[in-house]
This record gives sequence, C-alpha cells and structure tokens, in this order.
Amino acid sequence: MLARILVPLGVLSAGLMLIPQDTPAKPDYTRRTKKDCEYCHPPNSRLLNDAGKYYAEHKNSLEGFKPKEEPPKEAKQAPAKSK
Repeated sequence: MLARILVPLGVLSAGLMLIPQDTPAKPDYTRRTKKDCEYCHPPNSRLLNDAGKYYAEHKNSLEGFKPKEEPPKEAKQAPAKSK
C-alpha cells in the first residue's frame, strides 16, 4: 500500500529535479569584472552582446576585449534665431 504512494511520488520528484531551469544572473560576474550587467547583455535581455560572447569564449575573462568604437555623437546646435 505504501509503495503505491511512494513510487509515483519518487518518480514525480525525480522528474521535477531534471526539468531544465533558467540560470539566474550571477552577481559574482559583475563583482569580478567590475562591469554592469548591460556591458555583456542588451538591456532587459538574457542574450549576449559581443562582450558577453567574448567573456564566455575566453574562460570567463574580459582581458583583451576591445569594444567596438561608437561613432562620436554630434552635438545638436540650437536653431539660429531670426530677427
């Protein structure tokens, strides 16, 4: 009688433990690299940008990574006042 309850319960428990789960963010990465999460991830995303891919491919190190240079932002000039 007890086996009729314990066996299905054991199978259910083992199945729940084998279900893939999302890996939570690892705060030790931000402490180790001294970079914000957005350095390796696009905002509000779990995807990796170039820095994140480099970090993953180089044994969890950003040593030697050179970010792409962004074009300089042009300062907006105020429109000329007409008299």
